[in-house]
Amino acid sequence: MGLALYVVLPGLVRVVDSWPRLFKLEPWWLLLVVGAEIASFLCAMALLRLVLRCKSWFTVVTAALAGNAVTNTLPGGDAVGASVQFRMLANAGIDTVQAASGLTVSSIIGIAGLFSLPIFALPVIFGGVTVSTGLVHAGELGFIGFILIMALGIVLLTTDNVLLLMGRTIQWLLNKLPRRARTTDLPQRLLDERDLVKADLGQNWWKAILLVAGRIGLDYLSLLAALRATGARPNPSLVLLAYAATAVIALLPLTPGGLGIVEASLSGLLVLANVPSASAVVATLAFRVGSYWLPTIAGGVCWILYRRRFGRLKALTQSS
Repeated sequence: MGLALYVVLPGLVRVVDSWPRLFKLEPWWLLLVVGAEIASFLCAMALLRLVLRCKSWFTVVTAALAGNAVTNTLPGGDAVGASVQFRMLANAGIDTVQAASGLTVSSIIGIAGLFSLPIFALPVIFGGVTVSTGLVHAGELGFIGFILIMALGIVLLTTDNVLLLMGRTIQWLLNKLPRRARTTDLPQRLLDERDLVKADLGQNWWKAILLVAGRIGLDYLSLLAALRATGARPNPSLVLLAYAATAVIALLPLTPGGLGIVEASLSGLLVLANVPSASAVVATLAFRVGSYWLPTIAGGVCWILYRRRFGRLKALTQSS
């Protein structure tokens, strides 16, 4: 993390130093930035609620935002944030296998959606519009990633052997932990939960697609609004390629919440998308205020509200 921050520090400092210019941007476009991000997070919460088969909005929203806040602030935040979210769901009464499978399915669907974005920009790439080599390569990598993640999803949903192997491996690791009750049926519980999730998604597949499209599309709309707030009017398809490439880069757990990585990558890729450098930097900062800083603050508030209702997190038991 330290090495990654050292490499991207100049880009991060450049973006953060542009904060006084936020007050000179069009206020209505900035409101759209925040509003689109709120709607995007609501779509993500609704998708998670769907795959968890949980009716409580309070449980899903507080656990998701608190876990996201941990992801955005701690080293190794992706793993720690997922662990916090998982434990909060389990502490609220959701079965641990149900919580784990729901979080996994939600993550796979979300990643598949991100990798599919360059496909929507292919007509522009092949339509005669001049596109930088960097953005073309980003589109190619995104397409390859989409094929791979879809293949993984199909394998997990249609075959048992891979999931059984994963269950045995996780069970063996859990049973090695001290002071924990021994688990013997985790592989079969994973299969049963997979079948339940598959049945639910089979009935509600259109809801899952709409919610994923809403989460990603509204986040992308937030970036477009941030660019319009600066007065820039770039080609939306080129911005889509820059957004998709940055989102994929942010998946690498190099820094908490992609801090520094996203700022440096997005501002640079927006320049490749023919956005003026000054506008790219300010738009990146405005976008990150809505997608990173405000949700992180909200996550801290959600943690307090959760603790007031459910109390401290309890140790997981075999039955859970």
